Amino acid sequence: MPATKDSTRGNRAASRPARPFTLWREVLTAYAAPALTAGTAGVVTGQQALAVAALTSIAGTSAVVAFLVGAWLRHGGQPRRWTTTMPRVVLTVALVIAAVGAAAPLGWFAAQWLPAHTPVPAVPWLERLRIDLPASAALATTIVTLRWRGTTAATPA
Repeated sequence: MPATKDSTRGNRAASRPARPFTLWREVLTAYAAPALTAGTAGVVTGQQALAVAALTSIAGTSAVVAFLVGAWLRHGGQPRRWTTTMPRVVLTVALVIAAVGAAAPLGWFAAQWLPAHTPVPAVPWLERLRIDLPASAALATTIVTLRWRGTTAATPA
């Protein structure tokens, strides 16, 4: 007897509605994911500085950026029209550029200015901020923007 395709079984992923965008869940994921991955890498490779940064500057930056970008995208439950009509990739790139553009100077400021103008000593972890902050901001912005756009319906122009 030949095998027949059961038409009653569809693609489950396609038939399920997208999970709603929940800001607290996105922020929690934005903290936990880099903390676990970078923390594990730091422990496995014996880089204590990476393990500590994973829980502080890397995951912390990711969580803060996820909250700020997610809250801005939600805009009080009424998203801005241009954020729903702009192509997903263009919106993501624009927001990543903005987030990295804000995080990079902040990382430089913390690494360079703080030891020179405050009692904060020049310690190696401050130098990590030059890379940790913009990289974490870029990843968190990308993921949150793509998740948010995946849960919103594009409105006709």
